[in-house]
Amino acid sequence: MKPIIGMPSDQLIETNPRMPGDYLAYAPHDVKEAIYAAGGIPIILPFPEKFDDVEDSIQDIVAMIDGLMLPGGPDVDPLFYGEEPIPEIGMTIGMEDKFEIALIKEAIRVGKPILGICRGIQVLNVALGGTLYQDLKAQNPNVKIQHAQATLGHFKTHHVKIEDNSRLSSLLGDNSLVNSRHHQAIKQVAEGLTVAAISPDGIVEAVESENSNQILAVQWHPENLWQNDKEQFKLFTDFVERSAIKK
Repeated sequence: MKPIIGMPSDQLIETNPRMPGDYLAYAPHDVKEAIYAAGGIPIILPFPEKFDDVEDSIQDIVAMIDGLMLPGGPDVDPLFYGEEPIPEIGMTIGMEDKFEIALIKEAIRVGKPILGICRGIQVLNVALGGTLYQDLKAQNPNVKIQHAQATLGHFKTHHVKIEDNSRLSSLLGDNSLVNSRHHQAIKQVAEGLTVAAISPDGIVEAVESENSNQILAVQWHPENLWQNDKEQFKLFTDFVERSAIKK
């Protein structure tokens, strides 16, 4: 059987004026297509209005999937890593953060593989006790390149240096040209994660598990590149293959 890949939903805040409160829960199209193309079956895991409504169901949710895909989305609420929001932070949805953090912790506890993209690497780091730059330009004077690219999202704009002997290097080699659509990034790396790639100005661009092949997360958007880039597609095939291994 093909592995079932769970993807937490994003949510449109704008409502249908004829149906107030009827928010749309969705997952990014290109991520869904990449999972299908890699041999997995994606399912959307919508977050609840009240986390209390599903708190006792987190174990059941994770039990029914073989891998956890963490896609892009809004900023992570800094309250989850002990900070107050600065003026430059974007929209946050605390209930989405709480749901994803619970899924991440349970997936790690039971050994389910995880792949994170953009927001995914950020919320993963926060779930494990790390911190973020709420805004790179405002908080990191060493930033020298454009991390929130001005061009179209499927164009590649800067390189990343990949660490030797990492899982990521076995997939992409020692460097890669990537796209870049973020203004937040990992600040303090969480315990249990190791840096797998950095940008030319030293920003963390990928992390993975220290002692296993369970976790791989990147700051760029391979879902917008894989259709024309066989190397970037390896991130999805590797994840689906890891998810197909039954524990």
